[in-house]
Parts: sequence; structure tokens; C-alpha cells
Amino acid sequence: MLKSVLRQLYRHKSSSSPENIITTIKSVNSYRITLADPKTRYKHTILIFKYQQINSLIKHRNTLSIVALQHLIEEIKNAGDDLSLKSIVLCGNGPVFSAGHNLKELSIPENQKMIFSLATKLMNTMIDCPIPIIACVDGIAAASGCQLVAASDMAICSNRSSFSTPGVNLGLFCSTPGIPLTRVMSKKTAAYMLFTGTPINAEEALRTGLVSKVVQPEELDDEITKLTILIGQKSRSVIALGKKFFYRQIDENIKLAYKNGEQIMLDNLELNDCKEGLQSFVEKRKPNWSN
Repeated sequence: MLKSVLRQLYRHKSSSSPENIITTIKSVNSYRITLADPKTRYKHTILIFKYQQINSLIKHRNTLSIVALQHLIEEIKNAGDDLSLKSIVLCGNGPVFSAGHNLKELSIPENQKMIFSLATKLMNTMIDCPIPIIACVDGIAAASGCQLVAASDMAICSNRSSFSTPGVNLGLFCSTPGIPLTRVMSKKTAAYMLFTGTPINAEEALRTGLVSKVVQPEELDDEITKLTILIGQKSRSVIALGKKFFYRQIDENIKLAYKNGEQIMLDNLELNDCKEGLQSFVEKRKPNWSN
């Protein structure tokens, strides 16, 4: 297990400069946001199976620093406001999707409230974003980096990826990462991750609901492209209505959810794109979305 983790940490070289901690690419109707900060290093205790602990110097890459959190909030909000876009892809440059919060920043008392306030704002921005957010993971997602995956609408990962909430090993329980984890995956698996700090692999993440699909590393980009094309063929207004209600009904009583869902379906029928979709079905042609 340890050898596998260490191989992932040193497999790639990052091409990003330290100044460009986030890079973005707009392609057709999708927007790719890539965490690209390889510079911070720190001592971290890795808890591996058989209850053995060893210290290893690892690259604390793609941290959700104060600046990174601010940029993510801004980029996601702007992408959500861009009517030409229908999906957002979150990636990490190199072998670490995100190692979580910047621990050097977090060790400074004056920063702590700001960091967690920004993290909460980011989570709310992701929920409120009208288009789907897809996490693309090829490597390690730890702590709030794992939270970022859990908070995404979908997640595609390579089979060499791993997911962990190791804060308990450092004396800081991953309470906020646990919020989306317990809502998207098995409660028992989430508790196992949170209370032990032990990582789970890609197949475990798929089996317990943390990710949507697992593919070979060389297939990851193609899989993301297929997914963004598939979503791109849908009506943005319909997707936006559906996503908003999806998160609203999750916490509702099931009978109330059905009652509210009834009205949402009626509202959906009033959308021009829904009328066009139904008409295109009758006329046996592809719909021409107005969005």
C-alpha cells in the first residue's frame, strides 16, 4: 500500500510555474480548472494497513491555500454565469489532485477563521453553480482535497487514485470534509476514513459512492471528454433546474420531496427547451436547444 502511494507522489513532474497555482481552459461548452501548485512540502504521517505508522516526506501539492480558495470560488462562479458553458471540470496537475488545506497557513491563528470561511463559501458556490461540476482525479485526494471530490456533482478517477481524510493523524479531525462524505458515500466507510485517517483506493471509492466511475489512467482524459460532450448535448436551462432541485430535495422529507417535485416537473414543462425537446421527439429529430 505504502509503495503504491509513494509511487503516485513521485510519478509526475509538474509543468506549472509556482505563480500559476490555478490554470483554466475553456473548450466548446466545458470549463477546465486545474490546481497547479507543486511547491509546498511538509512532514506527514501516513497510516497504512497492519496499524503501522511511518513518517515520509511527501509533496503537499495543489493545496487549497487562501489564494487557491479565492480563485476557485471566482472561477466557478464566473463559469456558472457563462451561458455558453454546460459543465466544469476540476483537475489536479501531477500525482496529487489536492492534499487539502495549506498547513503552514493553517498553523497561523490569524488565518484560521478566514480559511474555513472561504472553504464553506467554496462548497456553497459549488452547490449553487447551475451547471454540473466534475472532479477528475488521477492520484491522491486528501483532507479538504477529498472534500472537493465529494462536493462535486460527479467524479471520475483513475484506478491508481486514493482518497483520505488524514487530519486525525495530525490532531485536527476532518469535520468539514466529513460533511459531503457522509452525504455521498457509505456512513461506515466515511467513519472509517475519518476516525482512522486510512486512505481508500479507487475501487473502494466507487463501491461506496464517492466516485462515479473508475478508469485506467490513460483513459481518464477521454472519459472526461465523453462526459462533457454528453452533458453538452443537453439543455443548460433544464440541467440548471434539475441540479437546483436535486440538492434541495436530498434533505427533505420524502413525501414533501415528492410534493415539491410535482411542481418542479410542471415548471420544467414550461421551459422553452422542454417544449422543443418534446416536439423534436414527435418529429423524430434532434432538439435545437435555446438555453
